[in-house]
Amino acid sequence: MQTVTRSDESTRVIPLAVDAKQLASMLGVSLRAIRALDASGKLPRPVTIGMRSIRWPVSEIEGWLKAGAPDRSVWEALKRNGPAVHR
Repeated sequence: MQTVTRSDESTRVIPLAVDAKQLASMLGVSLRAIRALDASGKLPRPVTIGMRSIRWPVSEIEGWLKAGAPDRSVWEALKRNGPAVHR
């Protein structure tokens, strides 16, 4: 009987949403910077799961970065109206 071993990459779980600490790590900034960016409307709006669990969808962060990391109001307008708003 042969045993097949998998690389760590194939068993890694990729989260659909991340908390502030994980987002800070993804973006290479401090947790304090994430809190400040969120409070000033510089990050996409997070979602609340349950009563207190605040998360940012990874797909949202990826799209926001591809759009040039605009302010929250610009990002929400882009999502509503499409790329023409960003010109």
